Amino acid sequence: MTTEPIITNERVDDIPILLTQIERMGVQSLIDKHFPRHGNWQGLSLGSVAVIWLAHILSQADHRLNHVQGWASKRLETLKTFFGEELGELDLTDDRLEALLRYLDRDSDWYSFESELGGNLLQVYDIKPERVRMDSTTASSHCGINSEGLFQWGHSKDHRPDLAQVKIMLSTLDPLGMPIAAEILSGEKADDPLYIPAIERVRSTLKQSELLYIGDCKMGSIATRTHIVSGGDFYLCPLNAKQVPSKQLIEYLQPVWDGKQELTTIDYDYADGKNKEIAKGFEINISQTTKIDGNELTWNERQIVVRSFAIAETEEKSLRDRLQKTNNALEQLKIPCRGKKKLTTIDSCQSAVNAILKRYRTSGLFKQDIQLSISRKIKRRYLDTPSQIVEETSINLDFQIDEDAVLRQIKLLGWRVYVTNQTKSLLSLKQAVRAYRDEYLTERGFARLKGFPLSLTPIYLQREDHITGLIRLLSIGLRILTLLEFQVRRNLEQNKEKLTGLYIGNPKRETARPTAEILLAAFKEITLFLIEVKNEVYAHLTALSPLQQRILVLLGFPTTIYTQLGGQSFTPE
Repeated sequence: MTTEPIITNERVDDIPILLTQIERMGVQSLIDKHFPRHGNWQGLSLGSVAVIWLAHILSQADHRLNHVQGWASKRLETLKTFFGEELGELDLTDDRLEALLRYLDRDSDWYSFESELGGNLLQVYDIKPERVRMDSTTASSHCGINSEGLFQWGHSKDHRPDLAQVKIMLSTLDPLGMPIAAEILSGEKADDPLYIPAIERVRSTLKQSELLYIGDCKMGSIATRTHIVSGGDFYLCPLNAKQVPSKQLIEYLQPVWDGKQELTTIDYDYADGKNKEIAKGFEINISQTTKIDGNELTWNERQIVVRSFAIAETEEKSLRDRLQKTNNALEQLKIPCRGKKKLTTIDSCQSAVNAILKRYRTSGLFKQDIQLSISRKIKRRYLDTPSQIVEETSINLDFQIDEDAVLRQIKLLGWRVYVTNQTKSLLSLKQAVRAYRDEYLTERGFARLKGFPLSLTPIYLQREDHITGLIRLLSIGLRILTLLEFQVRRNLEQNKEKLTGLYIGNPKRETARPTAEILLAAFKEITLFLIEVKNEVYAHLTALSPLQQRILVLLGFPTTIYTQLGGQSFTPE
């Protein structure tokens, strides 16, 4: 009697790459080292559970706990190749994953783990830190407010002021965008005081000075700059409008308008190989002096005054739009209509005009003339009411755009003042502007963390210790993505080559800067077939394409991480 073969399959996809990458980073061993487990913990180690969950998150773009067990059950043979036969579905239940998050919530254990992980990654990937980029973001949740907890009302960077939020402060290395330290704070906190603790975390991990810290204007407080200088480091950040008011900016720019100040043109190399002039500027040298513990600290500071062409153009367009809206609103003010209160005094008319100017931020840009006119007319006799003289008041409003004031305003658009204490020989004016312009590296990390593929938001968890643990786990995932990308790009640059075949709609398109997401997507549809015949199981794996083999070479991974899954036979349990 012929026995029909039983054929099953497992989607392997990018799992071997992710597991090999995580193993190279030493995540599993470091988690097991720094997070002591309870004596009742049995089965797969804490680090192994974390690694499998990370592989699921990055492969499926889904952090939900209740999806992991089912996902793993359909890939048991693939996972057992990496974790041994003792791996079972019960190692990845919701309860186990929640326990993992509670371990990651322990601050002291996490800080020691993160510090050692950062130091190891610098050695393994031969990274020489020079610049640290710092910024914060918020993540919203429907879990509600806890007066003493993480989730609070605050300024939402997700434009969801109706939701409670938690704040995340990331310190990342240029040019990777790899996190070195991740701070999780309650959502109501202002950004300004967060920089000094974050800088200390970076210093404890990197254990070196003379780093350039780059941040936005909230890093520009004199306290933060003093702290950076006192530690032997450098800073680069813009100053806000309070630190450089309009009057001071005009003083800086007057020599430019008088033709006495020469400007330097700044160009920028884009990823597509194009070069474009983006700004022009000049710099001023000043001396800063502050006191620390009663001792004076003095250093030289360069104030770099720059005008961005793109920002100036955008702001001028916005100004013209606001002027037109103001003009339309003032015209409507002159037209009487039913239901609209009639303006009968100069003060009431002026108040209405000022409200319009304030609404559209065009105060001082219009010439106004408000006149009160009084007319008398005879009201005819009606029945028993005698005729009488009645006075009527009316308001005449004349206005026009003050073109001279508008031109003065336009001359100020696009200008911004940056400050740094790094010398010209180490950071020229052009290099400073280019360095700050690369702020998109941090924003890209936030986009990955909150969106695809790490998918922090929306946050489905309710307990704050679970949420803290999840954010920390996802920060490890962000490190995995940035390092995958970094390895391939560095090797492509060294070999002076480009990859083709990554873009399905345009297979001939070349790139020397592929993203981690598109590299992992190239391994979709790799399948492991398990064929059971006469109590013997034979494994067959989809053949790797030339593109997939090339990516593995660029990553420094052997093809055996895939081929070991196929070409074998075993007796089923």
